Amino acid sequence: MNVLAVTEQRDGALRKTSHEVVWAARLLADAMGGTVDALVLGAPGMDAAGAKLGEAGADRVLVAEDASFVKYAPCGYAATAAAVAKTGGYGVVLVAATAGGRDLAPRIAARLDAPLATDATGVSFADGKVTASRPVYAGRAIQQLRFDAPVAVISLRPNTFAPGSAGKAGTVSKVAAVTAARVVVREVKAAEPGKLDVAEASVVVSGGRGLKGPEHFALIENLARAFGSAAVGASRAVVDAGWRPHAEQVGQTGKTVSPQLYVAVGISGAIQHLAGMRTAKVIVAINKDKDAPIFQVADYGIVGDLFEIVPRLTEEIARARAG
Repeated sequence: MNVLAVTEQRDGALRKTSHEVVWAARLLADAMGGTVDALVLGAPGMDAAGAKLGEAGADRVLVAEDASFVKYAPCGYAATAAAVAKTGGYGVVLVAATAGGRDLAPRIAARLDAPLATDATGVSFADGKVTASRPVYAGRAIQQLRFDAPVAVISLRPNTFAPGSAGKAGTVSKVAAVTAARVVVREVKAAEPGKLDVAEASVVVSGGRGLKGPEHFALIENLARAFGSAAVGASRAVVDAGWRPHAEQVGQTGKTVSPQLYVAVGISGAIQHLAGMRTAKVIVAINKDKDAPIFQVADYGIVGDLFEIVPRLTEEIARARAG
């Protein structure tokens, strides 16, 4: 079976998750003895960006361009991806489980009349069947979904598949864009320039109610800055209180993150929050309550006053990075 990896772009540049999806497709296709095609959807001029996907594992890069694809076009993207999937006879369609991907994947599945697994952290092939793994019950169990259908649609949790180097040809060719405008995206409110998305960052530093007020989030921002390339996250209680924007919320009703390092500062660890960060590779918790639930999932825990610990930690990290 061959695999179709549906990529994601913003302002004409492929997002980091696109390379992750293509690499996951490469691993799966190799197990199935198939090939990988990467689908790039965007405004005219996406050829150059698409050509780079060969290194990520794409045998071919299919570019569908249309002026209406400048911004995310739900109906057009889904119609185009489904049309390509049908004509190409793919056994698996992979999409990143980003904000846009979570909207797009079920639309593609519906058009293909195919089963859908969302927010998967693993994909495999055995005994002629594709299996997707995903956390359930706030990450306390892993569900294995085996597909028994001609085509499977799977959305992959960001930061789960670290992109490798395949050195494929990545031959670029054009495919027809199917335009449909029942739903039109008029505006995209982007984050501040240079600000990392918590769903894509390799390091996330999150703060909770233990900070006692929005003015103390400077401690979190300074710690994130000390790492050099880290995103600032927040618990739901903090967002609900208006201390931080919803785009930074980590948890079941916010964003699901899987960074290499997750630092939880002043966060007790409600089950809804754990559901959004439990799959982080390394979890560090700082809390004055030694019985806080966050310590049950943390790899490293520091019990103490965050107002003393965080500044000291920030200094030590900055010093270590300086050599």
